[in-house]
This record gives sequence, C-alpha cells and structure tokens, in this order.
Amino acid sequence: MQGRIAELVARKRAGKAFSAEEIGEVVSGVTDESLTDAEVTDWLRAVFDCGMDGAETTALTHAMLHSGTVLQWPDEWAHLVVDKHSTGGVGDKVSLPLAPALAACGLKVPMISGRGLGHTGGTLDKLESLPGYRVTLSMDGIQDILENVGCLIAGQTDDIAPADRRMYALRDVTGTVASNPLITGSIVCKKAAENPSALVLDVKVGRAAFMRTEGEARQLAESMVTAGNGLGITTSAILSEMDSPIGYAIGNSLEVLESIETLRGAGPGDLEELVCVLGGILLTASNSAEDAEEGAFMILDALHDGSAFTKFQQMCIAQGADATLFESEPALLTGLGLLDASLNSTEVCVSEAGHVSRIDALELAQVALELGAGRKELGDVIDHGVGIVLEAHIGSELEAGEAWVTIYHRNSLAKELQQRVEGALTLSPEPVEPGSRIIDVLG
Repeated sequence: MQGRIAELVARKRAGKAFSAEEIGEVVSGVTDESLTDAEVTDWLRAVFDCGMDGAETTALTHAMLHSGTVLQWPDEWAHLVVDKHSTGGVGDKVSLPLAPALAACGLKVPMISGRGLGHTGGTLDKLESLPGYRVTLSMDGIQDILENVGCLIAGQTDDIAPADRRMYALRDVTGTVASNPLITGSIVCKKAAENPSALVLDVKVGRAAFMRTEGEARQLAESMVTAGNGLGITTSAILSEMDSPIGYAIGNSLEVLESIETLRGAGPGDLEELVCVLGGILLTASNSAEDAEEGAFMILDALHDGSAFTKFQQMCIAQGADATLFESEPALLTGLGLLDASLNSTEVCVSEAGHVSRIDALELAQVALELGAGRKELGDVIDHGVGIVLEAHIGSELEAGEAWVTIYHRNSLAKELQQRVEGALTLSPEPVEPGSRIIDVLG
C-alpha cells in the first residue's frame, strides 16, 4: 500500500468520502501490519480533522469488527443475546446488577468489559474485588457459562477486534482520541464481536463525563446507534446525567457491595432507575417485553424477588469466585477487604444546615484516585478497599455537624484530600427536588 495512504489522506482532506472497500483496505493494513505506524497515524489524523459520514463510520466499524473473531451462538437462543455499553462515569456500577437481572428475565448477556484508567477502576477491576473472580475466559468457557447461567462479565480476548487495539494505541499517543467516528468504531466493533441481537448504549453527559455537553453526547450517541443498526444489531441509546455520582459508593469493593444491595432490592433509587430503564429497552428489543415500561418492571421484579441476585452468585462462582463469599454478610465484607484492620475511615461533616443541591462527582473521583482506587498509569495496582461512601445525595437535608460522606483510606488521610472532599458539596437553604438521571432515549 506504499503511496496509497497518502492518496487516501489527500482525498479525505479535499472533502471526499472513503468507500467501504478503501476503509476495509486500511483496516486490513492495520491488522496485518503492512501499514507503518506513521501511515496509520496520517490516516487517523485525516479522519480526526475531516470526520466521516454515517456510511463511512458504519463501514469502519464493520471492518474493525471483522479484523478478528465474531462470537457464534446456538440458533435456539442467538436472538436472546444482548449487551449494554456505558461511556463511563463516577460510581457507574450499572453492569453488575444489569447483566444478572437480564439473565433472570431469560436473556443471554456475554458482557465483554474493560479495566479503568483514571479515577476509579473499570467493571473488571470492581469484580476482581471478589477473591478468585476470573476475568479471562476461554471460548469454551464463555459458551458454557452463557448456556448454563445466562450472563458473564469478562475481559476482551486477543482475537476480538485486533485492529482496534493498534488503532487505539496510536490514537492515544497522537491526540486523536476525541473523534466521534473513531470512538464509534472502537466501541461498537467490540460489542458487535459478541454478536448480540440488541445493544443499548448509556452515553453520560456532564462535568464528570467524557462528553461534557448534551450536544456532544447526542452526536456520539447518534453515531453509535447508526453504526450498530448498520451492522444489523437493534441499537438504542440513552443520555444520562453525570454531574453527581451514581448511587452512594465510589471505589471498587464499595461499588460491588452497593451492587449486591441493589440485587437484593435495596439499592439507591438512581442506580435502580438506570438498571431498569436500560434493561427494559433490551427486553423490548429482544421481543421479551411488549414495551420498555413492561420490560423495566420485569427488571425491577428480578431485583426484588431474588432471582437477579441468584444469577449474580451463579455467574461469580462460575467465573471462579469463592462460593462461601455469599453465605453471610461477614464473609462478603471480609472477602471484599472491607473489614481489613488497615482500612481506616474518616467522616466529613457539614458546618451548616441545608439541602444538598450539588455534589461534584469529578472532584470526589479524583480524590478516590489519590487514595488508590484507580490507575494513573497502565500497570498501576488498584487498592480495592479504598473509596468514598456518600451519606447524603441530591435533595437530602442535613443538620449542622452531620456527616455527609465517609472516606475509606490507608494510613492517615491527607488534610488536602479532606478539604477537597469538603469543597465538593454545595448546600442550598431551600429544599431541592432530585430529578431523573435519564435525559433522553434515542433509537
């Protein structure tokens, strides 16, 4: 392809669209390494600078998907395979209760997830708080767990979308990450490799989200919905608020514990809302519910009747977690490391009375990162036990001297971190009505 990339880049910069064949040619060169890093970077920069239309983005996603393995399922339940993707946020533990709740409703959820780089761990990091939990599964293991349990949450295998790994690594070091076509291709190709019949995307909006404005989030959501549908997957998206943390817990073990509370029907209202709305959309898309409202109530029932928690336990045990973890509350807390004698706690109290009007999720997440709950660099070791638990949320009324947050940390807590937490709360003298996190539903 010597000289070919220069020709394609020149055409793109002249305002011309790539054909599907040309995009496939580039992705093949990325995968088999016949293109140099410099050539791939030139092409990525042209896309970053000039964009792609919907047809180009779908063609890119298709080519990246078929650069590797696409999972195959038995005909008798292939139509029940679904998944969800979130663009990430603070306290975003939705996948942990959602996958087993969907399985309890009869769907199959092969959730291929990731690790976190940033303020808190990703879904895999959270689940690794459970001793023995294996995020690496063989293809036979994936098939077996999905057949017998109905859900799994595991890491990406090397043969899924190899083109994406190389492209993302180059985007990361060349400042070309923030491109909707490239983001769409990267996200949707990996989800499409699971071969789902339906996919729902949770695109976060706000100060603690990748997309800060509703307009930016809507553009990305529409791009991903178009690409997913273009691949034959029934694809929808929601826009959801990400200014305040989801639920009360920030941190790996703490978020697993809150997820389990949700699976027992005792979780925070905003987390339960997200799980029910996303689950309702997928149940409808797979023809397992008449509409999204009926589907949401099916998910709610699964959370409250114990069937979702049963699926969660089965999934964790099938992926190597110690079954005795779920025999008692002390066993669970001990396994999660939350009874560790070296784990200290500090309450932060308000100096005056008022109603909680704002909680700066990003600031709390950055404090959690400093505590060790996330990674500053690839290879950093996460401390699963540390984190932050809110004692109040938007709309809560607090008296002077009342604790609004508890910080879990090792050793002594740095005064600067405590002050940052104190500054993350805004009180109003007037009552505050908490709203729904759901901004809009697309598709």
